[in-house]
Amino acid sequence: MVTVSNVSLRYGKRVLFDDVNIKFTPGNCYGVIGANGAGKSTFLKILSGEIEAQTGSVSIGAGERMSVLKQNQFAFDEFPVLQTVIMGNQRLYDIMQEKDVLYAKTDFTDADGERAAELEAEFAEMNGWDAESDAATLLSGLGIREDLHYTQMADLNGSEKVRVLLAQALFGNPDILLLDEPTNNLDVESSIWLENFLANFQNTVIVVSHDRHFLDQVCTHIVDIDFSKVKMYSGNYTFWYESSQLALKQRQDQNKKVEDKRKELEEFIRRFSANASKSKQATSRAKLLEKLTIDDIQPSSRKYPYINFKPEREVGDQILTVENLTYTAEDGTKLFENLSFTINRNDKVFFYSRDGLAVTALFDILSGERKADSGTFRWGVTITMAYFPNDNGRDKFFQSDLNLVDWLRQFSVEKDESFIRGFLGRMLFSGEESLKKATVLSGGEKVRCMLSRMMLSGANVLVLDDPINHLDLESIEAENRGLIDFKGPVLFTSHDHQFVQTIANRIIEITPAGTIDKLMTYDDYISDSRVKAQREELYNAVA
Repeated sequence: MVTVSNVSLRYGKRVLFDDVNIKFTPGNCYGVIGANGAGKSTFLKILSGEIEAQTGSVSIGAGERMSVLKQNQFAFDEFPVLQTVIMGNQRLYDIMQEKDVLYAKTDFTDADGERAAELEAEFAEMNGWDAESDAATLLSGLGIREDLHYTQMADLNGSEKVRVLLAQALFGNPDILLLDEPTNNLDVESSIWLENFLANFQNTVIVVSHDRHFLDQVCTHIVDIDFSKVKMYSGNYTFWYESSQLALKQRQDQNKKVEDKRKELEEFIRRFSANASKSKQATSRAKLLEKLTIDDIQPSSRKYPYINFKPEREVGDQILTVENLTYTAEDGTKLFENLSFTINRNDKVFFYSRDGLAVTALFDILSGERKADSGTFRWGVTITMAYFPNDNGRDKFFQSDLNLVDWLRQFSVEKDESFIRGFLGRMLFSGEESLKKATVLSGGEKVRCMLSRMMLSGANVLVLDDPINHLDLESIEAENRGLIDFKGPVLFTSHDHQFVQTIANRIIEITPAGTIDKLMTYDDYISDSRVKAQREELYNAVA
């Protein structure tokens, strides 16, 4: 159990948290949400003791062990992978190290023998003999191949290091688990594995994530940081979101009778309780929702940008034809070979590869940013395409010293300042914020600017490479709706399960040994046994 008592934190005049009193109990998973800058990661750091609050205290149960997902990918570069995972249980690791030192002594004394016996007893009590096999199981579940288990952390790439650090946090069945964005850099299989692991985890989990599907799958409670307060709600993210939107709608409807509002909310809770029976944590969620009172539901102060893509002209019959494209990375890795496909009028296609560089390379080629080794592609004569590049590709757009009004004016046919300011306002850049320099924008602000540029283009085909990275949940919701409503083909990639599931009607997976191309939803794709067999066959062909 974690008990937070009267915790407050402020930076200058800005209050992040004020008088927070909350308890986190075993058997539950708590999803921490809030707008960018609300203090989600800071709150986790207070819980872990990394940051000290100005008032109040945080306490955990006697003898309980807290484990935290480390963010520094280079902290363990000098250690082997398997050893790094075992370091997640520091006491067990210390025992192993002390044992090794004792048994290596040439002048082993009686006192050493007594100490070794004490260590062996504690080691056995902590299931130390299973430590390596348990660590290996975690690594394999998270997609780290067995041949990498004894390599140095320094030899792994960034994605692999993140997975090892996640295995480290999960190792040894901690009593309290703190996870900040644990699904970052996880592929489909690893994300599903983690969802299942946490859904069956019997202790306390507190997690920050922008992945709505992940929050829905694992969370029994939502902890919302809003109005400088930290409030806890029963249910998963979707329940919190829909109930807060309903509460906001009711607050705006001044003429509706109180009793009518109460009945509407009670019916909403009943409906959602019935849906909860289908989830992995059905029993606990249903019981929690039964105890929920109407007064527990509060509207949110969140602001949602207005994201709406309107094509200036309808697409014709010929959209895009790709024939035998081949591309090799600078390090000699063949990312795809003889890649061929045709995009149709109603396609919203999710492109996926275990090596994300393959999709980025393809999108760059289609947008003219790179040249393929061989093969051709052809856009239809009616097509105007707008491209949203990934982090590396978009930085070049923000080297200018222009303010946001002048920056966006470059991409607008309508040059009037009031029009540009109005457009920026819908994207949550109001007042003085619209005069910020392009060079000082945060990651999320850059994404909103790039989406504004795409909306102003009037393009009838959209190509988007990880377009929700850095966005808060509110902006993700807004972009998600915008792409669902867009009347034209979409080619995109993303790590957000719900984003993909609600937009895509076709999946194209790129492997070095071939392509899988299916007209189906994402959920159907990842659960289809024939697709799984085909995927394994293709990846094994180049293993």
